[in-house]
Amino acid sequence: MSLLDLAPVVPVVVIDDVETAVPLARALVAGGLPVIEVTLRTAAALESIARIAAEVPGAVIGAGTIRSAADIAAAVGAGSTFLVSPGTTPALAEALLGSGVPFLPGAATASEVMALAERGIKELKFFPAEAAGGLPYLKSLAGPLPDVRFCPTGGIRPDTAPDYLALPNVGCVGGTWLTPADALATGDWARVEKLAAEAAALRS
Repeated sequence: MSLLDLAPVVPVVVIDDVETAVPLARALVAGGLPVIEVTLRTAAALESIARIAAEVPGAVIGAGTIRSAADIAAAVGAGSTFLVSPGTTPALAEALLGSGVPFLPGAATASEVMALAERGIKELKFFPAEAAGGLPYLKSLAGPLPDVRFCPTGGIRPDTAPDYLALPNVGCVGGTWLTPADALATGDWARVEKLAAEAAALRS
């Protein structure tokens, strides 16, 4: 099954303290969101991915902010089962194709989307979604590029997520609202699980 069809919302998570990784992932999975993207923006990211992969059954763990072949090797080595990039250069596209795991390469323009589609890559991350044109832009892409599907990420909120999910070329959305910094700091996993359950219900 496609990554875009596993859950309506993919939590985009920044983890500063590796000790929060497992309880955080368990709360998200319990709430109905098994697909979790841990961004490679902190020193704790790779170990967090490894712990979630080893200790949270049901989690589909991936790495975000993939920018190079070295990032791919480190992420897959840590246990990532999918990869997400903010944008895509020709070299990165080649490395992603050779990674052996599913991936969502980032694109923000029609030309970038077409360049990836030429390589047979038709499931993409649209980033930064709101800043790059949001709903109207994705609607415009659906006409000339009906065979390409997206996971828009960047600036999406609980109140706008349903509008994105209603588009024919959107399979899921990425969101940071599921893991508020204060909830992570205090270990309020019940709140995270509640937010996940609300997001999981966006597509019945």
